[in-house]
This record gives sequence, C-alpha cells and structure tokens, in this order.
Amino acid sequence: MAKNRLIGEYPIIGIRPTIDGRQGPLNVRAALEEQTMNMAKAAAKLFKKHIRYTNGESVKVIIADTTIGRVAEAAACAEKFKKAGVDITLTVTPCWCYGSETMDMDPMTIKAVWGFNGTERPGAVYLAAVLAAHAQKGLPAFGIYGKDVQEADAKNIPADVQEKLLRFARAAVAAATMRGKSYLQIGSICMGIAGSIVDPSFFESYLGMRVESVDEVEIIRRMTEGVYDKAEYEKALAWTKKNCPEGIDMNPDNMKKSAKEKAESWEFIVKMMCIIKDLYNGNQNLPKGCSEEKVGHNAIAGGFQGQRQWTDFYPNCDFPEAMLNSSFDWEGAREPYVLATENDTLNGVSMLFGKLLTGRSQIFSDVRTYWSADAVKKAAGYELEGVAKEAGGFLHLINSGASCLDASAEMKDEKGNRVIKPFWEVTEEDQKACLKATTWCAADFGYFRGGGFSSRFVTNAEMPVTMTRLNIVKGLGPVIQIAEGWTVRLPDEVTDKLWLRTNYTWPCTWFAPRVTGKGAFKSAYDVMNNWGANHGAISYGHIGADLITLCSILRIPVSMHNVCECKIFRPSSWNAFGMDKEGQDFRACKAYGPMYGTY
Repeated sequence: MAKNRLIGEYPIIGIRPTIDGRQGPLNVRAALEEQTMNMAKAAAKLFKKHIRYTNGESVKVIIADTTIGRVAEAAACAEKFKKAGVDITLTVTPCWCYGSETMDMDPMTIKAVWGFNGTERPGAVYLAAVLAAHAQKGLPAFGIYGKDVQEADAKNIPADVQEKLLRFARAAVAAATMRGKSYLQIGSICMGIAGSIVDPSFFESYLGMRVESVDEVEIIRRMTEGVYDKAEYEKALAWTKKNCPEGIDMNPDNMKKSAKEKAESWEFIVKMMCIIKDLYNGNQNLPKGCSEEKVGHNAIAGGFQGQRQWTDFYPNCDFPEAMLNSSFDWEGAREPYVLATENDTLNGVSMLFGKLLTGRSQIFSDVRTYWSADAVKKAAGYELEGVAKEAGGFLHLINSGASCLDASAEMKDEKGNRVIKPFWEVTEEDQKACLKATTWCAADFGYFRGGGFSSRFVTNAEMPVTMTRLNIVKGLGPVIQIAEGWTVRLPDEVTDKLWLRTNYTWPCTWFAPRVTGKGAFKSAYDVMNNWGANHGAISYGHIGADLITLCSILRIPVSMHNVCECKIFRPSSWNAFGMDKEGQDFRACKAYGPMYGTY
C-alpha cells in the first residue's frame, strides 16, 4: 500500500476483553476465559478485514494481554495501550463484570462496548451498567447489543452487530486520524465567502488540528528561486501534455490567449501543483539549501484562495485542485489529497470527512441551481424519470475547480457498474477512462483574467452519493448538513441545453436527493432552499449514517439529514437528553463540548 504521507502513526484500535472476576470454588472466571477472548479475536478479525486507513493499509488492532476482571488488569491494559498509542477502544464481554473497575477511564480514547446477547450470562446487564458508569463520569461510549439471542459457543458475529462495530470503527478511525494534523490555507479569504474565513479555534477544539497559513506569494517565490523538484516537474509536464487535452475556448476572439501563452500557462500550473504538494508533505528531493521547505506542513487537508487577487493576475488553480483531489496523477494511482477551492475551509473539512470514511476522492461543487420538472420541460422538452422524478427535480452541482476527475464516473467495478473507487482499486484502465472523458478548457476570463484551464466533464452515470456541508453558526457552533441521493444521468442533448445556460467549461454533476416528503427533504427544492452555504462536498456512496456517528464523536450536531432513524448510531448517553433523536444530538453535543477543549 501507499506510504503514509503524514507525520505520526495511524490510529490503533485496542480491544478490551472484560470478564466476571469471581473465582472461588466454582471459578466462574475460568469458565468464561475462552468465550471472552474469542469475542475479542472475532472483533479484531472483522476490523482488520473491513477497515482501512486512507493509504490502503488494514487497520492495526491489538488485544489486551489478559482478560480484564479487576482494577489491576484494567490498569495493565491501559498501560499497554498507552505505550502502543491506542486511540480507540472496544470493550467486549459475554457476562457480568465489575463496571467501574473494568471500564476504560482514559478521557481521550474513543469508546464502544459490545455486550453479548446470550442467556447463560448477563452480558446485557454489564453493558447497561458500564454505559451508565460512562455517562455518570462524562465519558461518552457507544453501546452495541445484538437483536437476537446467540448460543454461548457461537463463533459468528451477527450482521446487526457487525454493522455497528464497523460503523463505530470507521468513524473512530476517521476522528482519530485528524488529531495532530494540519489544515493548510494558501492565501486567505476568497470573495467574502464566510467558509474561507478560517476559524483556528474550531479546528483546534473539535478536530484536534492546527491551522497553517501560507501566503500565495510563497508559490511565486518558489517558482522564481527554483525551489521545486525539477525532475518531478519535467515528468509531470510531459504526462500532462500527453493526457490532458485542451478543450473549448469560449472567450471572445479578441481576448483569447495565443498558443504560446497557453503553453506558458500549462508550465505554470503544473509547476504550481508540484509546489502545493511540497507545501502539504514536504519533499526531500528539493534543491540543496532548501532545508526548511523540505519538511512541509503535515497537512491532511487545505484550501487555495485564488480569487480574486491571484486569478486576476496569474493562471488559476483549477488544474492543481482537480488533479490533487483525484486518485491519480503522473505517479499513477495514489491517495487523493483534499484541496478546497476558494479556501472554503468548512467545505474542505466536509471533503476530509468523506475521504476519511471512504478512502475515495471527493467532489467540490457549488450548489448552483434547482431544476424542477416543469423548468426542465420548458427549457429542454424533457420529462424527468427515475430518481430525478421522485425528487421533484434535481440540483446542478458545478464549480470550476476542485471536482476530482473520478467524478466523471468512468471507473467501473467488476460488475461493470460505474463507481468512484478507493485509490488502491484504481487501475490504469480507470485512469485512462477518466482522462479521456475530461478536457481542459481555457479559463473563463469573466472569472479568471489571469488565464489557466478548467476541467470539463459530466458525471455520466447514476451513482449513490452523499452531499455534506459543515457550517458554523454564531451562538451555536459547528453543525453539519447531510443529503444522501444519486447523481442523475440525463440524455446528452438535455444536459447540453441546461449546461449551456451556465458555465459550459466546468465539470457538471446533476444530483437528486432522496426525499422523505417532509421538512428539508420534502423535495429537491427544499433541500436547495435549506442548504446552509454556497458549496457542498460530495462523496461516493450513502455514507450519511457513518457521518452522523463521526460527528457525534466530534460533538458536532447534525442540523439536517435524510438518513433512516434505524441506522443512526450515537453514544448511548445521548438517550438521556430527551426522546427526539435530533434534539438529543444538539443537547448532548452542547453538554459534552468538543473533545479538545472549549470552543
């Protein structure tokens, strides 16, 4: 798998097999040792099989050296986990245990407890008792309990238990991966967009991250002084010339750049991409005397201001943004970056959440236009079908910059379905197909007087996706919106008629949310009307339930979602904050506050 680009180890899951500590004449403990440890081993096997880090490696799992029946063994486990760098704990048991003596007391670990549903021993009783202890001590923990009674010697993990274990693990690994990393803002505030006004306190308190700020002039300095990897640049430029054909130029004839000027722009933007990569990760191949620049900023995500000071004068950043967010470049398939257009930090974080949960490239878009069935018929003479008809229309997602090329929907799985793949599954054929579907249009001078190139493709399939947006509300703090739905495949002639009404040189995605008939999800129009910002982050798959779990770990309430209540999984103490699920979420998040300190 790929090398970890970031400083620091990936999160480790520690499994705590807890047991009834009573021995005596009947030696209760001895009778439960094998069953308890087998539960731990089964959970570890499940995690290793299904949970991966963003570089493609299977998650690391360790198990306590012994079962945990009393305080001394709990302390020994805590010491082992501390030395190993465990960030996440799962406690498992088939029986009654001494709750406060055996529980995980570390305030910084992310916790879950799985109590076995069997009749021989009261695993459910321990589960309830220890969750009550967690709640009483202000240590939120997820409770996992299967619907069906199992035999004591059962080796399998029921499907409903597997679902909760994996949802917890995905979300916990995502939350812990962010800890200690950086958000790199290149430039500052773009065109008064509130999301690009970086809030360091939010990153520090809720995500455990720092904000690194670099002025855009740093890119010019590095170009001017030759502070970049010249071998990589030459390789990147040759690859770009071969694989990134120019598309249409819709600027007035008297404003079109010459072939020479366009060639110079290509050299500029390829060099810019190389430099941005170096700013994220560092590069040991930089020229002699560049010791500072070699180390980078340990950035797990970032954003580029661009408009207007940069783009009024220099070629735009659309090519670096689109390619960095994609799952491949001149090096072949590789872990995608997260680079937000217009330095929209809050959409960058939304993209980061999606990437961490899925391992897949993310789409950055304006939530541009709502198209009703009547409006489509009037403009293009077309009657909506399928998911678009069910939603009462669809949304046009379009932006010049950071949509990954994976969003062209040209990758195919083993069954021939069009998908966005984790990078470790991306083939050469997939890369060629995405590149073939993409042209690079001369920048629209109405937006980008400095020139450059913007990617152009249409998302050419119906795929399950989830659109997300993090917002900050004064007096409330961060909240997140989640809309599951599908990309929409329209006939080519309909796409053209609608697309031509806006910017025809930018990547185009049609999106139909899953509607519920009420509230913000009464129709596609209501989703548009309730969306809290100009941008959205779009991830492949219906991952709303995982996002809800992740946000509960981070203490970020969900202000809007269309996820089935049956899939919502939050810490058990949320149940103490009232009977309405979403009201619980707001009240619990406020009561516990962010993991890393006061916001």
